[in-house]
Amino acid sequence: MDEGGAQGGNEGAGVGGPTEPSAPPVPPVVVVEAYAELARRVLAGPARLGRTRLVAVDGPSGAGKSRFAAHLADALAALPGGRPPVVHTDDLLDGWDDQLTFWPRLDGEVLTPLRQEEPGAYRRYSWVRRCFLPRPVPVPVRPVLIVEGVSAARAVVRPELTLAVFVTAPAPLRLARAVERDGPRILPELRRWHAGERAHFAADDTATRADLVVDGAPTLSLDASRYYVRIR
Repeated sequence: MDEGGAQGGNEGAGVGGPTEPSAPPVPPVVVVEAYAELARRVLAGPARLGRTRLVAVDGPSGAGKSRFAAHLADALAALPGGRPPVVHTDDLLDGWDDQLTFWPRLDGEVLTPLRQEEPGAYRRYSWVRRCFLPRPVPVPVRPVLIVEGVSAARAVVRPELTLAVFVTAPAPLRLARAVERDGPRILPELRRWHAGERAHFAADDTATRADLVVDGAPTLSLDASRYYVRIR
């Protein structure tokens, strides 16, 4: 090692040098945005699914995707075009084992008709009866459609998205939310589900490719029905 150490008057500033205290950690930048402004940006964006602007709200289970989708729908309801339909991918799953393989159902029953500027419809899955209910849920042609759920922003649909959102939260909190919502009996299936979504997000690069990454567990005091915390 050079006995002169660091040059230019920086004596003692090497690793472990006592004369330079370590810099304090830089706090993360917190960006608070309004759902109303996001709704306006969505409506101003291009329609890539026929004449519909498709918004995908993705992220792991328990992160707060449904809440984000509902608040965005509320904000859009106050603008021209009215409240958009919101499709939850959980309603299209044929049970726990259909976590990622449900997509042809969503594409065939909802997205394909909208590409052709025609209304779609799907049958909602009952997690109590373990079957699809007979009554179809209509999906009208509107300026905006929100699809919410794990893998909603997957690679195959990205070219048709006006906005891709990824909602995230710490894993322990997400697990606690899911257990509080559905009960501890689902823990075995839930742990398997979490492993599946982690593998999917890693392979799909979902968070990196999202237009907007949202903190689903903000510590700020804010009106969560009007504002959200943007991470990226």
